[in-house]
Amino acid sequence: MTDIQTLYQDAIKFAAEKHGPQKVKGSEHPYVVHLSNVAMELFAAASHTPGFDLKFAIQTALLHDTLEDTPTTKAELEKVFGDEIAEAVWALTKDSKLLKDYRLTDSLAKIRQCRKEVWAVKLADRITKLQKPPKRWSKSHITEFYYDSVQVLEALREGSEYLAKRLETKIEEYKSLCDV
Repeated sequence: MTDIQTLYQDAIKFAAEKHGPQKVKGSEHPYVVHLSNVAMELFAAASHTPGFDLKFAIQTALLHDTLEDTPTTKAELEKVFGDEIAEAVWALTKDSKLLKDYRLTDSLAKIRQCRKEVWAVKLADRITKLQKPPKRWSKSHITEFYYDSVQVLEALREGSEYLAKRLETKIEEYKSLCDV
């Protein structure tokens, strides 16, 4: 059985290659910083959640944006990481063919069909994104992101009590930046 460190290294190297020069929105940090922050949230959640499959969650977290933001295919993920990881990453991928207003709702519905660890990845992803918004974002964009975050919390709260509480706190802090 492969140890968590090896799984982490394999997944983050794959993600780093695929995301290439991509940066975290509004910063000069390489995109893998975001991915490792999501993984860090899951390490913490696992220590507060009996029966949490950390190996599955960490790989999913590190790969969660590869289908959405890179030319990576689901078949490629299946070949390298297996069907279960590929399905989880697919569930976390917003459907670009849908109108923007429907993408989050559709994505959350797909996630809710998966194991709770996938829910936890989305909660952790949103926690890490609730930082100071990029300077180019308008007040209305910031407010929309706030409401989207509330929607994520309400839909996936049961995925991890620990992460749900963390996300609630982050949303409350972010609220001061919005027109709410």
